[in-house]
Amino acid sequence: MPTQRAMARARKDQREGKSASTQAGEFVREEIEHVREGKHGARSAKQAIAIGLSEARRAGVKVPAKKGSTARKGTAAKKSARKKPAARKRGTATTKRTSATRSRATEAALKREPAGTASKSALSRQARTAASKRTSSQRSAAAKKAARTKGAAGRSAAAKKAARTRTMRAHAR
Repeated sequence: MPTQRAMARARKDQREGKSASTQAGEFVREEIEHVREGKHGARSAKQAIAIGLSEARRAGVKVPAKKGSTARKGTAAKKSARKKPAARKRGTATTKRTSATRSRATEAALKREPAGTASKSALSRQARTAASKRTSSQRSAAAKKAARTKGAAGRSAAAKKAARTRTMRAHAR
């Protein structure tokens, strides 16, 4: 269950016109915190991120399913196979509540998983592999969009950070 703090930050991002993935990032960040503080574990960094995205979707953030994922294909196939009742509005989906037994089992399974999967190095590794699967132009477009939505103060802070990093690397050589 996402905290009120994460919900509030996601709503703030939405008001500022930030993308759905940025809004969902608040839930992912919270999930990583949960793993780090030992509330429960995760099998991999990817699983911790997936849990956060799932929480975001439940909270109403319009995060699209991953391209080519079975979740997207499965729901489309199910929807077309079902007959729609005449009274039901188009575009509204009914969500079934997870049973308490299944919920407890999921929580217990996560508690058995290691907590080291949300370490800085594990998340860095995950980010690198995710980035390597994207083309140079896709990464460039994402960076340009980030710069546009950052705002003047954010751009200034990012520039200062980049300058610090450059000087740090220059002295390390």
